[in-house]
Amino acid sequence: MRQRDINLLVFIILLSATVFWIALPDNPGIHLNLGSLRIDRDLRLLLGLDLQGGLQVLLEADVPADQEANFDARTMEAARVIVENRVNALGVTEPLVQLQGSRRIIVELPGIENPDQAIATLRETGLLEFVEAGRTPLREGQLIRTSLDVNPNQAFTVTQTITPSVTTTPITPSVTTTSEATSATPTPTSSAPITATESITHTEAISPTEYAYGGRVFPTLMTGRHLKDANVSTDNMGQIVIAFELTEEGAQIFRDYTMKHVGDIVAIVLDKRVLSAPVIKEAIPSGKGIISSGQQGGFPLEEARKLAIQMKYGALPVPLKVIENRTIGPTLGQDSVQRSLRAGIIGLIVVLLFMITYYRVPGALADMALVIYALINVALYKLIPVTLTLPAITGFILSTGMAVDANILVFERMKEELRVGKPLKTAMEAGFSRAWTSIRDSNLSTLLTCAILYWFGSNYGASTVKGFAITLALGVLVNLFTAIIVTRTFLRFTLHLTGEGLREKRWLLGT
Repeated sequence: MRQRDINLLVFIILLSATVFWIALPDNPGIHLNLGSLRIDRDLRLLLGLDLQGGLQVLLEADVPADQEANFDARTMEAARVIVENRVNALGVTEPLVQLQGSRRIIVELPGIENPDQAIATLRETGLLEFVEAGRTPLREGQLIRTSLDVNPNQAFTVTQTITPSVTTTPITPSVTTTSEATSATPTPTSSAPITATESITHTEAISPTEYAYGGRVFPTLMTGRHLKDANVSTDNMGQIVIAFELTEEGAQIFRDYTMKHVGDIVAIVLDKRVLSAPVIKEAIPSGKGIISSGQQGGFPLEEARKLAIQMKYGALPVPLKVIENRTIGPTLGQDSVQRSLRAGIIGLIVVLLFMITYYRVPGALADMALVIYALINVALYKLIPVTLTLPAITGFILSTGMAVDANILVFERMKEELRVGKPLKTAMEAGFSRAWTSIRDSNLSTLLTCAILYWFGSNYGASTVKGFAITLALGVLVNLFTAIIVTRTFLRFTLHLTGEGLREKRWLLGT
């Protein structure tokens, strides 16, 4: 047996042990904190709306009458894309985000754990500003006026939610109860009836004199459009911060300003709330920095993720209000899920028994490769992650059948070579080489079909089709590895142990 085959066998054994650990139902996940290296990752299967339920939110454009002329379908499509980006950043896979009519967006989030946080992240504008404060000290959480305010004399509202934010709403000072979530886009609003599915929020008007420093207007140096990236990170003290990187234009503005204003304060403001007010200690030419929190331990993790998402994906082009949000249960039901799983397991066992019965030793080796194939797929579903819906499970089962089909092509070719009297080793190698073109072409056509289905799902909101395409494509790619490399390595190792003696016992080869 060649050294290359021995190395492959060792690699397959190590890979099998790794994916088996990842695929364990009670896997503890990966949780490492080694100074600058911090990994906090749960390894679990994510289930879709049809298997475990989730959150459904209906958003509607909140456009005043005087702005209707500037409102069109392109505005709503831009809002939909931003909402979809925020959903993806929440870690929700296979969500449904699509337009409903001309003014509404429907969002379905499978397995969401914090509905209030998710709703706030979806519809808040996240207006980020870098504000020139000079030598004026600003504290975290202070509400300030900036030069982006539309009307210096107008009143604003502030709403107490998970993270306090500001609504720029031209209303008269009063105390009111409303079901609308906050928005940093200056726009008048009207009170709407509160339904059973809407949350009640206490809102009160704030006059300019109630802002920090009597409503003084601080110049805005840059906005969120100059931001290139924002992610949750940790500083040297292990505290959670938000690391940001500016665009080339933003980096140039920041570099020029910091060179001339060493010792001054640049406040980082989100929705008119001061997040951080660091002092410029030296010129910052790189365009990279961090936003820290004054509280012990830094930002709470969920709050940091929310702020990073809002900063990264920018302000919504139109304010959105929540018309309805409700928790929906699994459409299939627990009994249907268990029956589907039972049917899949029975089908897999029948396939394994068929391979052993018909192809004997090669069939048993193919079964071993098929088990490794299943483990690798499950591990990938956890690592990527992939949300499992019934169509997604269907894609996996279909790819399993194709994996068996590849081995059948190889073994039938091998039996043909044995019937004309070729040595076992030569027949085995010929079986793989001659069956490869058929396996390659069939799998390539399947991958092309998966690409078309994925594109269709991305452009027309058919997310369940995307799930089917993803699991089928992953199965096909893993199949090329297990059916060709793993099975061949196992056969070579078996031939190395038995030699040509196996050829004399034709019943062990299924011939």
